Amino acid sequence: MDNIKLEILGLSSSQTQSGSYALILGEQKGNRRLPIVIGMFEAQAIAIQIEKIVPNRPMTHDLFKNFATSFDFQIEYILISNFEEGVFFAKIVCSNGVQTKEIDARPSDAIAIGLRFDADIYTTEAILSEAGIVLSDYPDEVKKVKQKSQKPSLAPTISDDPKDDSIEQLKKQLTEALAREDYELAAKIRDQISKKN
Repeated sequence: MDNIKLEILGLSSSQTQSGSYALILGEQKGNRRLPIVIGMFEAQAIAIQIEKIVPNRPMTHDLFKNFATSFDFQIEYILISNFEEGVFFAKIVCSNGVQTKEIDARPSDAIAIGLRFDADIYTTEAILSEAGIVLSDYPDEVKKVKQKSQKPSLAPTISDDPKDDSIEQLKKQLTEALAREDYELAAKIRDQISKKN
């Protein structure tokens, strides 16, 4: 199965979890988005590298790069390899020219390290199909929600008990979250829809 190349589209603070951030990855040749909730330190490590800021002393991910390059290892690519019960898994694929190794990692750490090596980020079709959000699924509804009101609307709430919301209600909430480009909330709603199906 061919891997699908992703690019970083954005990084924003979480509106629902204090100290967390939403990392938005997008399919390079498509319209699907893969939102991943990450921690504050990993978000900082990713942002620093994207902005090309050089810290006074090496951060943890910089140390990993220095260590790997001192032993002639390069990162070939990052693979978001699995999605189980709402949790993403990743692999750092590295090589010294003779051996290729796959190292298990959290996606946030893998991406922070991969950025330091200018490594590409990939995932599989299965993960994008299960956890991705397709923007074109709701284009007309998204336009309607955006045009509906000039006032900022409150974010749709998700019940504590998924049984409280019907599939139709969840799909409406998903459309509203996509219209506001709130991918973190959209991911949570997507997970609830998956549980109900």
